[in-house]
Order: sequence, then C-alpha cells, then structure tokens
Amino acid sequence: MTVANPVHQRLCLYLRTVASSLYTVWLFTANDLQTIIAPSAIFGITNALAALIAGSTENSTQYLYIIQQIPTTICWVWINLLPLTINNQRSPSSIAEDAINKPWRALPSKRLSSAQAKRLMLGFYAVALAYSCFYSGGCRQSIGLIFLGTWYNSYGAGDRNFVVRNIINALGYLCFNSGAVEVALGPKLATLEDKRSLQLWCLVVTGIVLTTMQVQDMGDQEGDAKRGRLTLPLAIGDETARWSIALPMPVWGILCPLLAGVGFGMTAVSCVLAVAVAVRLFLWKDAASDQRTFLVWNCWMSVVYMMPLLRRYA
Repeated sequence: MTVANPVHQRLCLYLRTVASSLYTVWLFTANDLQTIIAPSAIFGITNALAALIAGSTENSTQYLYIIQQIPTTICWVWINLLPLTINNQRSPSSIAEDAINKPWRALPSKRLSSAQAKRLMLGFYAVALAYSCFYSGGCRQSIGLIFLGTWYNSYGAGDRNFVVRNIINALGYLCFNSGAVEVALGPKLATLEDKRSLQLWCLVVTGIVLTTMQVQDMGDQEGDAKRGRLTLPLAIGDETARWSIALPMPVWGILCPLLAGVGFGMTAVSCVLAVAVAVRLFLWKDAASDQRTFLVWNCWMSVVYMMPLLRRYA
C-alpha cells in the first residue's frame, strides 16, 4: 500500500486553494469580458496606433512599443474593473438580483461572504491605484472610476434615476477608454501632435453610451424589478425603452463612419450592426435574446472603436 506524502498533499491542497481563489476573483468580471475588458483594450490599442499614424513621422519602433503594451493595457482595464464589479455585486439587493439573473457569480453561489467581498474590494482598489499611478499610467482615470463606482454602488445612484445611471455609465466608459489609450501610449502621449482628434473620438463614444447604454438593462428587468432599481425600461415601459435605443442606433451607425472618415466597407459594417441591434429589439424580446442583443451592441461598439485606425484601409 502506497503512503501519501504529507508534503505532496499540502502542496496539492495549496494549489487547489489558490486555483479556487483565482476562479472566485475571476467570476466577478467574467460577465464583462465581452462588454468592458476586450472593447476597452481594443479602443486603447487601436486608437493609440491611430494617434501615432496620424503623426508626421513613420516609426516602426513606436508601433512596436504599442503592441508590447497590449498585456499592460488589458491588465489596467481588468484591475480597475475588478473592485468596481465587487462593489456592484456585494450588497444584499445585488445578491438577490444575481440569484435570478446570474446565479453562478461568486456571492449568490456562496463562494464567499459579503464581508469578505468588501475586504477584497478595498484591497483591489489599492492595487488598482498603485498599478495606475506608479507603473502603467491612467492614474486620473483610476481615481475617477473609484469615485463613479462608489457613487453608483455604495450610494445607489445607479438605482434611483435612469438618467443619472446612464450619465455614470457614460463617464465610466470615458475613464476606461481614455485610460486604456494613455496606458497604451505611455510616455509617447506627451509627444503626440494631434491630441484633439483622440479626445473628440473619446467624446463621440461617450455620447453613444449616454444615448444607447440602456440596451444592457433590457435583459435584466426581472432582477432589476426585484431589487427596486429604476432602470429606463422599468421607468418608461418596455416598448418605449426599445424605441429609445432603436431610433438613435441607425443615426450613430451612419454618423460614426462619417466622423471617422472611413470608407464604404467600414460604413456598411457599422450600419448593418447598428440596424441589427435595432431590429433585434423588436423581433426577439425575451431576456436571453435581449442579452444577446447587448453582445451585438458591443460588437458594433468594437467596430466603432477601431474606425480611427482603419480610416486608411477601409
């Protein structure tokens, strides 16, 4: 009979504990991979490249630097998103909502308690600030996200008024996108010849979020109602809320390519995806379909994010 090695047993137990803890942390942001992490990283990298290409000098070394910044940029987005999502998910009302909409998350699945989540949140806020201010860049945006996340979650600003909710969401996207660009550019940000175009594109994206972000609320109405959160579809009715998204989508679908100066190909892609969002809102109205519509919206947003880089090629 083989006798188990105590050291080997402790090592296996330690590794299982570490893996379980990492998985628990990941669950807080798993739902945001396609909505915040990947799109914001795409915005940061592609617009950093576009800003360099718009400059007067062609320098492949500068472009290589941006490519090398991809892991740092993704890490910046994720480490700043993590404490916000923990704060968003740790209240009793959030846990009750997630028990309906997303029961696999860390708190409704009882992988850790609300008190443990609070300690985790505070620790990662400190890590995000340190990473942003002393290593990667994007310090102002990191501070802004802490303020917006606290206002939205701890003080319920995202629950009581759908207009304030959309404003906070739009400012949050602005922080994530502009911060990702700063991290991607690093010290090259100070030498950019045309910062105004970059700033204007950040504002265009913020305008899109401000006017259409309620698309994310369409599939969560049951959980939001249980929580008492006054999102736009619950405040003005499901049908009216769908029109509030469907009407501006084709407008943005045409306007963004015109502002970016891209060709027919990218304009067609933008219009098709924007119209697809509008059409899906009325053809498929169940919660699962609304969540897929939100993913189509995010795909369209990723296309919009890349337009300044692709203006030379599409």
